[in-house]
Amino acid sequence: MHHDTDRDLLPEGLGDRSPAQAAAASRVRRGALDVFASHGYARVETPTIEFEKSMASRMAGVQPRRMFRFVDPVSLRTLALRSDITVQLGRIAATSLANKPRPLRLCYSGQVLTIKGDGLDPARERLQLGAELIGNDSVSAAAEVVAIAIEALEQAGATGISVDLTLPDLVDTLAAEALPLATTQVEAVRRELDAKDAGGLVDAGGAAYLPLLYAVGPFEQAIERLTEFDTDGALASRIAGLREIAARIGGRARVTLDPSERHGFEYQSWFGFMIYATGVQGALGRGGTYRILGETSEGEVATGFSLYPDRLIELLAETASEAGALFLPLGHDPQVAAQQRAVGWRTVAALSGEDDPVALGCSHRLEGGEAVPLSA
Repeated sequence: MHHDTDRDLLPEGLGDRSPAQAAAASRVRRGALDVFASHGYARVETPTIEFEKSMASRMAGVQPRRMFRFVDPVSLRTLALRSDITVQLGRIAATSLANKPRPLRLCYSGQVLTIKGDGLDPARERLQLGAELIGNDSVSAAAEVVAIAIEALEQAGATGISVDLTLPDLVDTLAAEALPLATTQVEAVRRELDAKDAGGLVDAGGAAYLPLLYAVGPFEQAIERLTEFDTDGALASRIAGLREIAARIGGRARVTLDPSERHGFEYQSWFGFMIYATGVQGALGRGGTYRILGETSEGEVATGFSLYPDRLIELLAETASEAGALFLPLGHDPQVAAQQRAVGWRTVAALSGEDDPVALGCSHRLEGGEAVPLSA
């Protein structure tokens, strides 16, 4: 007899959240969104599915081949499941909110999907939370979004936060005049810097770029090395900007610098950052300055960040202590039970005389209008 063994399997990279994980996810979302709202960021919600062309055309670096795609039976055009909500905010900013005063502050929360996981992370569905400041990519805009990203993660329950700052357009800026490179060399120099390969960098014709490999690490020392390297001031405004952003972070997070890091910053312009927390493997989020592409025009500048807190949610779910509930026996007074919920109790009502309060996760029992501890 044939048994359908894979009936209850989930596709690779997709999973359910247990009650503890779902509760942690709820706290993380609420904490972050409350922080965004408190800083004047208005929440928008976007559809899970859009025309592929619309998503791919709003931002450089969006990879349609990573999206789930299929044909819309109605329009016969290709649709895609969203792999990044940032591009959808770009569309909203360029269309329905095009006439709203700038800077425009928007935030969002939602699930995103990709065909395959990212690097070592096999997950194909992730929670994405973020905030975008549209119409401004100044140093003060960058400082604002970094500070809000830190505060959102603190509120969500992350500890030991650190921020790694980078200059995504560094090689392009230097190659233009200060340290000229042929167009064909730029990509190779960028790649070898990313790989931190001194030998490869020299072979690619980027010997002059070697000092950048050492302008990495704790912010104060690294920014001094970058300043010494920048003899003709091509990076002066960027260095001043980084110093201002680091000062704005103050003692709230550890700040490091990796000026030539490009991986994951395909569509960022002059500034980028990654954010980490204790006990969570990999980055919790990234952000920076970028440009929303228009149909014909240069598009519009913006600054923002995305957080991917799934690993933080798992950590919080593991370390959360299960709060006890109050058992309501058969025939209890519903008004008394409502008062107990009003003062913070979670209640579990008996449905039959056989219900076991301890097995149902209760620590107390309602007796004579009072919450009485259950004897262990």
